[in-house]
Amino acid sequence: MRYGMARLACGHCPLRRQRGWTIRRAMPAGVGDTVGVEYVSRVPRPPLDGLIDDLYYLEGAPPYARLMLPPMPSALLIVNLGAPFRIRAGTDIETAEYADGCVVTMPTRALEFGYPLRTRSVGVHVKPWGLAPFLPMPAAELCDRPVTVEQVWGRPAIAELRDRLATADGPHEMLTLLEEELMRRLCETAGLGLVRHMSSVIAATSGAVAIGDLSVAAGVSSTHLAQRFKELIGVTPKRLARTYRFAATVFAINPAGPIDWGDLAGGAGYFDQAHFGHEFRAFTGLTPTRYVEVRRRFLREHPGHVMDGWPLPAD
Repeated sequence: MRYGMARLACGHCPLRRQRGWTIRRAMPAGVGDTVGVEYVSRVPRPPLDGLIDDLYYLEGAPPYARLMLPPMPSALLIVNLGAPFRIRAGTDIETAEYADGCVVTMPTRALEFGYPLRTRSVGVHVKPWGLAPFLPMPAAELCDRPVTVEQVWGRPAIAELRDRLATADGPHEMLTLLEEELMRRLCETAGLGLVRHMSSVIAATSGAVAIGDLSVAAGVSSTHLAQRFKELIGVTPKRLARTYRFAATVFAINPAGPIDWGDLAGGAGYFDQAHFGHEFRAFTGLTPTRYVEVRRRFLREHPGHVMDGWPLPAD
């Protein structure tokens, strides 16, 4: 299973990992909608493919002005080429405007994206550890605190990149330019091999692994492992495991059919249904049944939309 935070931000459902191009288009189903949404993505070349799920291009009218994006085991970089969008990282944080784009390390709480009437951007769906080689600061400093691309790469660099992207000859050339920029910025990162390997073990088990066993297998202390994870991912191994388990559980939900919550919770390894419900509210702010109601609303109002799959209309 692939996870990508901008399955969050641009909101499309998980796509099969493949070389070459994937092009998806969908027309919003709402009355009066006349603008389609174009989505183009591809997997980057090595060594970026060990850090990044895919590069993507998105243009069109979002199905809702605001979308709530539950946490995923993934990070995100967006270079914005249209009107500014807005992000709120939790109910206790004020909404902020992002004109040049944003950088989001793996979140621990839901994000709310506010879109302009028409959005246009290129971006990167990043593996949990994948942003570290491109950041000038520890990932923990950005946990649940999205920043602009300018704050990470500097104003001259992002201004030049946006200019080149804006004058590129179509999505394919734009993604090539973005890939070249990432290759140029790629740098060695201490501890990345350890964090990447341990994260892959967590992912392979959908979070159902004893964290203590990871540090023993790695030959390091649990404190050292946690410090490395926070430096490069922004969260501890335990938090990453919780997020993988939650994401795998949600993707097992078929909102179009009946749901046995007890079986779902037990199959995911939660202690009981109450534990599952607590985790669900912690990650989404919604009860499981309310989550399904909102998902069904999306399916009903915009069937087959590229933004269906993970984001939810923000009430």
